[in-house]
Amino acid sequence: MSDASTRLLRLLSLLQSRRDWPCADLAERLGVTPRTVRRDVQRLRDLGYPVHGTPGVAGGYRLGAGAVLPPLLLDDDEAVAVAVGLRTAAGGSVTGIEEVSVRAMAKLEQVLPARLRRRANALHTFTVPLLRAAATVDADVLTAIAGACRDSERVRFGYRNHAGEESRRTVEPHRLVNASGRWYLLAWDIDRDDWRTFRVDRIQPPMSTGPRVPPRTPPEDAVDLVWRGVSSDAYEYQARVILRVPLVEAEERVSALSGALKPVDATSCELRTGAGTLDMLAIHLAMMGCDFEVLEPAELVERIRDMADRLGRAVR
Repeated sequence: MSDASTRLLRLLSLLQSRRDWPCADLAERLGVTPRTVRRDVQRLRDLGYPVHGTPGVAGGYRLGAGAVLPPLLLDDDEAVAVAVGLRTAAGGSVTGIEEVSVRAMAKLEQVLPARLRRRANALHTFTVPLLRAAATVDADVLTAIAGACRDSERVRFGYRNHAGEESRRTVEPHRLVNASGRWYLLAWDIDRDDWRTFRVDRIQPPMSTGPRVPPRTPPEDAVDLVWRGVSSDAYEYQARVILRVPLVEAEERVSALSGALKPVDATSCELRTGAGTLDMLAIHLAMMGCDFEVLEPAELVERIRDMADRLGRAVR
């Protein structure tokens, strides 16, 4: 393959890897002049790729949507990931994509090199998902939210909370998180002026996207925020507890949806969890099978003391 053809494929791969590319950055990555980049961009356009120029002082390019899907350039790891992901989606929790996932998987495996096909087959064959039955989500809703996260667009939608109450929410989406078979959206809630976690299967149409806004940075990792939101903050009663076991041992006792953990020292960790009642919190902690100390709330300490007295009288 000639240097020009190799460079053209490399340029196409770069344009597919992110939304906007300044011309100077492309030239630096390819080791050529901006003039050569402009010439190569025109060659891609001649081949049918919708490469759009972006305005601004720096100028640049963006690979847009065309009438047909152009060939995608995937490295080995990306190809294996896509193959395994399609197989998982064929039996997953996103409504309406099972059949199309199977069709896409068949097309991909037809062109996969033998070495990559073996890797994908092995990973799929010897991996068993342990998922509880969960509410499915609409593929169009999931795709629209992912696009809004990527493009930093505001989104307005109807939402039904765990109590069945409905409201209209205007948010700035940040990340989609999948946990135990459920999809969650982490977003900045405009009306509540705070970060919120939404279950995607509770988002109700119509859903509309608004203007693009500067992206916000959450105060901590998106997964940690969602984890805390679904394991404690969503409940009426929240608790902070020190577990007298190492973090690695606590992670075996606490599921992703029942509490958020962080290390304290080599022999203990902090658990943030929640429940609908203080009694349920006390039972949940007692079932951990390890020593613990309640940091808050104070009323939980009293409830555990009362429960211990009742259990003591029962065994006497």
